[in-house]
Amino acid sequence: MGLLMAPNVPIRPVAVEPESHFMKILRTPDGRFASLPDFDFTPHYHRIQDADGTELRLHFLDEGPRDASPVLLLHGEPSWCYLYRHIVRDLSARGHRVLAPDLIGFGRSDKPASRTDYSYERHVAWMTAWLLALDLRGITLFCQDWGGLIGLRLVAAMPGRFANVVAANTGLPVGGAMPPAFAMWLQFSQNVPELPIGRLINGGTARDLSEAEIAAYDAPFPDESFKEGARQFPTLVPITPGHASVAENKVAWGALDNFDKPFTTAFSDSDPITAGGDAIFQSRVQGARGRTHRTLHGGHFLQEDSPREIADLLHELAVSSTAAAG
Repeated sequence: MGLLMAPNVPIRPVAVEPESHFMKILRTPDGRFASLPDFDFTPHYHRIQDADGTELRLHFLDEGPRDASPVLLLHGEPSWCYLYRHIVRDLSARGHRVLAPDLIGFGRSDKPASRTDYSYERHVAWMTAWLLALDLRGITLFCQDWGGLIGLRLVAAMPGRFANVVAANTGLPVGGAMPPAFAMWLQFSQNVPELPIGRLINGGTARDLSEAEIAAYDAPFPDESFKEGARQFPTLVPITPGHASVAENKVAWGALDNFDKPFTTAFSDSDPITAGGDAIFQSRVQGARGRTHRTLHGGHFLQEDSPREIADLLHELAVSSTAAAG
């Protein structure tokens, strides 16, 4: 979780990248993903190579006709593509190609075992490599939480590949005001002996998840050694001027300010972490001006609370872009 950030919190900036080395990689056993509720999708994998030479296997869902313009769904911390199960099913049934990757360190994707192997810039590079390998174009992007911190960097770097952007409960921080809810999450994530992934997701939704759904969010993490990415992510959010990736995010904002394709905000009505963040996009991004923006029902993980509304919005945008392109 976590975004629009800031001062007065005694968290040191992230250290510089470690020296080149091969990472130790953990891979969640396939059996952990058997019989998850509402999740009978076929897994797809792509192998990417880190700059240090380590090969990483990235998992993604790829549903619907391959010749349709892609709808890309990017999750955040500490969830995985299970978060989008209802939206994937809905949109693919309407004839869209829907892709939902697991970030490295999450879901069925490989998990570096050392926290020092996770950085903001590495995540951007890993997702860039995957997107370019699949040569995705005409993308309608939905991004939430870290899905936005990473996904909006992709938009800024490759605006020609994106037809629509929907930003939901996310941001692109460069050091700024931090809401108390994020400060609490940051301290909790670094100090709790066992990080209760499923319970955290349940606590960030307006509805109560079933025990089976909570267990599905725990599935990628057999024990604490698999959670180093989930532990590290909160410390990587650029909450002070001294944090890594502040300079890169400032450059990205320069590109996003001039992004003139449809840019829609769809923040939820009950997220204490990102409340008000939609106004920043609406005022700055050229493609957000004059658009009808949405406020959806839900907590931080609004995909669990308003899946049909999200699918309807993405369907509307994707159809409009296809018609305009045709």
